Amino acid sequence: MKYLSILFVCFWLSACSQNKTAENNSNLNQEKKMATPITKSDEEWKKTLTPEQYSILREKGTERPFSGKYYDHTAKGVYSCAACNAELFRSDTKFDAHCGWPSFYEAMDKSKIIEKRDLTHGMIRIEVMCANCGGHLGHVFDDGPKPTGLRYCINSVSINFKEEE
Repeated sequence: MKYLSILFVCFWLSACSQNKTAENNSNLNQEKKMATPITKSDEEWKKTLTPEQYSILREKGTERPFSGKYYDHTAKGVYSCAACNAELFRSDTKFDAHCGWPSFYEAMDKSKIIEKRDLTHGMIRIEVMCANCGGHLGHVFDDGPKPTGLRYCINSVSINFKEEE
């Protein structure tokens, strides 16, 4: 009877694990089908983006810390998506997080970004994407300053800057 109970528990745990894996795969498949106003083929994106922009915005890469042009940038203005020019962050929400990437405590408009769970590289994070084109921007963490407590850690390559006049 003892062995039968152990066998049942093992079977049950295995079944739960398979259901969770199927659920995660289903979520990933739904995210791949995510509709955004701007949709282009990979070839179209390759024609309009630099190889580094394509790697980060379309293939979810990342730039090396302290290498991007905006990590230590202090001018006043607006940061927009490098792929589609959607305005995403204001300079007055940018702060030095000492992480090597531009960091913001708030998006201009939450409807302009998509946040989704990211389980890649053995970590649990929240990916940030442009809601207009689906471009990968970076990740958001809950270790930022007040008033939001958030840190949008964004790749310089995935954004452009327009200075205030």
